[in-house]
Order: sequence, then structure tokens, then C-alpha cells
Amino acid sequence: MSLLRSNFDVNSISALTIARLSIYLRCVERLAALGVETVSSQELARRFNLNPAQIRKDFAYFGEFGVRGVGYNVVELRSYLREILGLDMEHRLVIVGVGNLAMALANYSRFTGQSFLIVGMLDANPEKIGMKTPNGLLVEDAARLAEIVPQRNVEIGVITTPAPAAQKVCDAMVSSGLRTILNFAPVQVKGPEGVLIRSVDLRIYLEELAFYLTHGIPES
Repeated sequence: MSLLRSNFDVNSISALTIARLSIYLRCVERLAALGVETVSSQELARRFNLNPAQIRKDFAYFGEFGVRGVGYNVVELRSYLREILGLDMEHRLVIVGVGNLAMALANYSRFTGQSFLIVGMLDANPEKIGMKTPNGLLVEDAARLAEIVPQRNVEIGVITTPAPAAQKVCDAMVSSGLRTILNFAPVQVKGPEGVLIRSVDLRIYLEELAFYLTHGIPES
């Protein structure tokens, strides 16, 4: 049984909670693939090194899942998590900056699954325009971004340019109407209020690990 709420306050949900929902979804998908039908929060935590109390607290933001004393139906829980995360619908992406990273993303199954569809690969380099990418798209002129976004119902912009070009591309994405941007460039970019930008810099995590290797790993 589940009472999934659709009127929760998004301002009360932290980014950490949302990140954990993604982790829970991956765990539940693995259980479903193994043929597991039901799972309790304790069992879910034990299998995947999670915190059962945190699982229940995170789920409580969105509704009442499962049956007391029985646990969660794995298939239903997967469906609810996908709905909460907005993965029960298609989201269209455009990537600007067609280098090795962009090509890898275009060929990465989890990045181009049923919930996310890359509908444009753009670059400003004339030598790259017209190239065919691994996912069958032609590289198009980045100058067409403002035309492509509304024409192809793009919702998410992905920046994979070198650092010096990242802010200019971000500004162009905002001007084209995009309100969600994923930035892989090794620099922080800024947008106006109402635009959500997430930056991914693997170097930051490597430097964090280097810090602990140098000064000692903290006790858990």
C-alpha cells in the first residue's frame, strides 16, 4: 500500500535527500532484477550499506510506502521513486561542446536511457559541425541554440566546453529559455534566479581523497 503525496513542499526537500532517492532507486532496481518481491527498510539498508532510519525519514516526505511488518513491494517502490524523481516522463537534453566527454555522455546508456533523450549536439568549431556522433546525431552550430531549444522541446542544457567558454554558453542557454543546466566544464558558472545549475567536477572529489590520504582518513 502507498499513499504517494503530490503536494509536498519542494523547498523542504534537501539536495542530499534527492541524491539519496537516486541511490535508493538504483538499489531497488537491482533487487527487482534479482527477482526480490518485497523488502523492508532494514533489509534494504543491510544489503546496500544504508541507514534504515534515514530511508524511512526520506520516504516520509513523499508519502506512506509499504505495509507495516511486511515491507515495500519492490516493483511498486521502484515506480514511486521514478515518479518522485520525474523519471516517468521524457526529458530532452542538448549538449554544447562536442569533445571527448560529450561523445562519452552521448554513448553512456544511463545518460541516454528512457527518461533522458539527447536531441542536440552543438559546437562552435566549424571543423566539427556536420560530424556524426555515436548516438547518430549530427553536430550542429552552437549559434542555433536559441532556435533548437523551443523547436525540440529541450528542458536541460549540458555544458561540456573548455572552461573559458562555459559562462558564455550558460548565458546563451538561459537566454534560449533553459532553466536547468548541468555543467561539466572545470569552472563555476552562474545564472539568474530561477535557473538551477549543477556542476560536476571530478577533480574536486579526487582532491578531497588526496587531502585525506595526506592528513589521515577520519573515523566513520
